[in-house]
Amino acid sequence: MVAIIVHGGAGTIRKEERIPKVIEGVREAVLAGWGELKRGSALDAVEEAVKALEDNPLFNAGTGSVLTLDGRVEMDAAIMRGKTLEAGAVAGIWGVKNPISVARKVMEKTDHVLLIGDGAVKFARLLGFPEYDPVTEERLRQWEELRKKLLEKGETRYWKKLNELIREYPELLRSTVGAVAFDGDEVVAGTSTGGVFLKVFGRVGDTPIIGGGTYANEVAGASCTGLGEVAIKLALAKSATDFVRLGMDAQGASDAAISLATRYFGKDTMGIIMVDSKGNIGLAKNTRHMSHAFMREGMKEPEAGV
Repeated sequence: MVAIIVHGGAGTIRKEERIPKVIEGVREAVLAGWGELKRGSALDAVEEAVKALEDNPLFNAGTGSVLTLDGRVEMDAAIMRGKTLEAGAVAGIWGVKNPISVARKVMEKTDHVLLIGDGAVKFARLLGFPEYDPVTEERLRQWEELRKKLLEKGETRYWKKLNELIREYPELLRSTVGAVAFDGDEVVAGTSTGGVFLKVFGRVGDTPIIGGGTYANEVAGASCTGLGEVAIKLALAKSATDFVRLGMDAQGASDAAISLATRYFGKDTMGIIMVDSKGNIGLAKNTRHMSHAFMREGMKEPEAGV
């Protein structure tokens, strides 16, 4: 049974008027992926769904990515095929429109898994990806306000103070987009992010870490969202697929993964989406919101929510 699910990031959407637009955004993304899935390719479905989210400035990936402490965009993305365990990822990339597509080219055109920074940008240019500025006026304004707020606290010991800032502005965690699909033959997972607002320059989160924020194998695939350091420390995406291997379905494994994150790191930290090789869908979170949408064989319209 073919299936696809997407997420638009975990956290809190403070402006209630944004929620319908966010839901429509994930709905459009899952439909973009569904069109490719019905043509038979989970790989194409995941790429197209994530691209749709990267192109929507409401989400923190591609256009609309958040800015680092020093006012730059450094994006991460990864994609993985469950049948072959092929994977490609980029970290700290800038100047491209769709990092997920560059990550796919890393998988298909190189013997490597992860390219970073200048090297990732040079690779993208070599393959014909044009120069693109993903910074939006809204993100620039938010960066200016939040950086001022951080500096007003009197020091910039980043994560201690940033954690306090996150408690005050929980929407900072609304980071990362992702998709997982099953085409009847294999599961594919993909994730893309601009990272966390005011992250230290050079910081890499869980998204491009295979097994951390993105993972797929023959039994399931997973895409994580939230605080990347949590997913990395728990190898959360891989752990979630291990739960499927032990006999859980995608929903049970998603619940178990988030319970694990909550146990070790508390609430308001993580969300996850999954699809298993039977076409079951799973999603779980310990945050207030996690925008998502999914389609399965037999459904006429996507189911979407936060």
